[in-house]
Amino acid sequence: MKKIVFIILALLIILTACNPKQESEMNPFFTEWETPFQVPPFDEIKPEHYLPAFKKGMEEQLVEMEAILSNEEEPDFENTIAAADRSGRLLDKVAGAFYPVNSANTTPELQAVNREVAPLLTEHQDKITLDPRVFDRVKAVWENRESMNLTKPQMTLLERTYKNFIRNGADLPEDKKEELKEINQRLSSLSVQFGDNLLAETNDFKLYLSDGADLAGLPDGVIHAAAEAAANFDTTGWVFTLQKPSWIPFLQYSDKRDLREKIYRAYFMRGNNNNEYDNKEIFKEIINLRVKRVQMLGYKSHAHFVLEQNMAKNPETVFNFLEQVWDAALPVAKQEAAAQQAIIDEEGDNFKLASWDWWYYTEKIRKEKYDLDDEVVRPYLALPNVQQGMFELGNKLYGITFKELTDIPKYHPEIQCFEVFDNDGSHLGVLYTDWYPRPGKRVGAWSTSFRSGRYEDGKKITPVACIVGNFSRPTGDGPALLNFEEVSTMFHEFGHALHGLFTDVPYEGLRGVPRDFVELPSQIMEHWVLEPEVLDTYAKQYQTGEIIPPEIVEKLKAADNFNQGFITVEYIAASLLDMEYHSLTEPSVEDVLAFEKEAMDKYGLIDEIIPRYRTTYFSHVIGGYSAGYYSYSWSEQLDSDAFEAFKESGDIFNKEIAARFREHVLSKGRSDDPAVLYRNFRGKDPSIEALLRNRGFIE
Repeated sequence: MKKIVFIILALLIILTACNPKQESEMNPFFTEWETPFQVPPFDEIKPEHYLPAFKKGMEEQLVEMEAILSNEEEPDFENTIAAADRSGRLLDKVAGAFYPVNSANTTPELQAVNREVAPLLTEHQDKITLDPRVFDRVKAVWENRESMNLTKPQMTLLERTYKNFIRNGADLPEDKKEELKEINQRLSSLSVQFGDNLLAETNDFKLYLSDGADLAGLPDGVIHAAAEAAANFDTTGWVFTLQKPSWIPFLQYSDKRDLREKIYRAYFMRGNNNNEYDNKEIFKEIINLRVKRVQMLGYKSHAHFVLEQNMAKNPETVFNFLEQVWDAALPVAKQEAAAQQAIIDEEGDNFKLASWDWWYYTEKIRKEKYDLDDEVVRPYLALPNVQQGMFELGNKLYGITFKELTDIPKYHPEIQCFEVFDNDGSHLGVLYTDWYPRPGKRVGAWSTSFRSGRYEDGKKITPVACIVGNFSRPTGDGPALLNFEEVSTMFHEFGHALHGLFTDVPYEGLRGVPRDFVELPSQIMEHWVLEPEVLDTYAKQYQTGEIIPPEIVEKLKAADNFNQGFITVEYIAASLLDMEYHSLTEPSVEDVLAFEKEAMDKYGLIDEIIPRYRTTYFSHVIGGYSAGYYSYSWSEQLDSDAFEAFKESGDIFNKEIAARFREHVLSKGRSDDPAVLYRNFRGKDPSIEALLRNRGFIE
């Protein structure tokens, strides 16, 4: 019977490949790519190519799985676990091209593909993980593991594979499996809808200004960028949007309090406007379905389910950690709010500090206390110079080098591409950089990949990585001029890209790391941003080439922890909100806004600060950070402690320490427990004190 099913599926693939449309010739996914380094041929791929390629990729993987099931030999690691790990290469190829572009340069056509393919992929995954025949083979290998003389990576992959089947419902009775499939389908569709709504809400708002008096307080560079934005929208005057490089400077500098309130309200009310893009009911259904799903799988809450595989292990550990940071940060934030209120009172204004005032009065205090102005610093932070300084840091630490590629397909003209060479001169991978906001790009910054590094028949297939940002655009004829937050973000995402470029594991299933370990490789890179030896490589006046003056550097370092109460509290507030939602033990959410308020009141969040992400635009927890947004701070324990290793050595470019970090952290993926990997690098466990020192809360 197994052989008959296999033959039928194989014939379906053959018939598809031989149809009159000669699909293999028309669709670039069905041919070998002859592009440099076999990167996706973006100049040939059209939106209509994706769905057929996704479908064929799913069909091929099912055929590959049937071949595993048809093997009459006793299940073992090679014919079952490793074979399953190798399956789905076409599907990986299609997904690797589609999802990064859909995030960074989407169109209505791509969004339509995403909506259609999401439930298909969920159904496809369920066909494999809920197939009792597949699970029986995996279980047989698991139960005989002690007699198989497996290597450490093989044992780790086997354990992960077996547990993933259990965690995805393989042991459930058939009726429960059907119910689980329905929940998975619904969650998949809801998640796509949430993201589409958020992108629409972000793009729909524009603050149009036609009266020059409304520009009071804004620096020339901000005004010029707003004028260019207006021209891009085919209008006159000035336009401000909900992209970070637009709304943040407006809140910092605009003297018009009513306009500051207008743009900030538009930002924090996204998904909460009772219109066609409203996310309240979508979020509520997602949370309640997640509770129902994990309880079917035998878990107390979604947080218990997620954290089981994370470094933190359980919700109690996460709450304890977050509350320690909260208790250190909240008093500092209250002091910061009081200082701002004092300025308001001194200036004779009769109002209470509100969330849309925070950036404005913080900027005033920063100028007074440190004589520091972003607009004075920006000319020293030209994006091309910062990018080059970032690459030079990679060279000083790891010996890698970068060469720009000009003959390579791109999904947008603004992108740059680089070949990356390892310290021995060999090809390490390809890196794309995509820095500027546009309507088709989701907000924020991230690192992704078009192809992960892997091995095929013993040959290393090198990775193709991509860093995406939403940084300040160039204005006029000059380069893009950044602020230090954007510089830190660039170095942060570069750390993620290095992680992907350096990962070297024998099996696809060992790639990646737990969510609360994944920010270590990125956040450690931020520690070099203000080091003088690094500043000298990139902080140069873009017109004269003058290196940033020492007196400005001293001000920057003195102000490094300025406003840290606010920065920490708004982040921890969002982390606690995430954990409160996902620690629910019953599908009991009725009103997400009421739930959010009750959660924030519980911890004493002050009115002047709102969570960095409110419920209706908290896309992190709709994606991969559910019960995991705490991970950035958790990883800060690690990165702060890890950077201290460089400082203690007296050489922030210590190649021996960098090599140890690459060997034990950046290259190992999931080949061992992250706590073990960290101890192998550092020789000890990290502690929360390193984080609190880094944020200036303790000496």
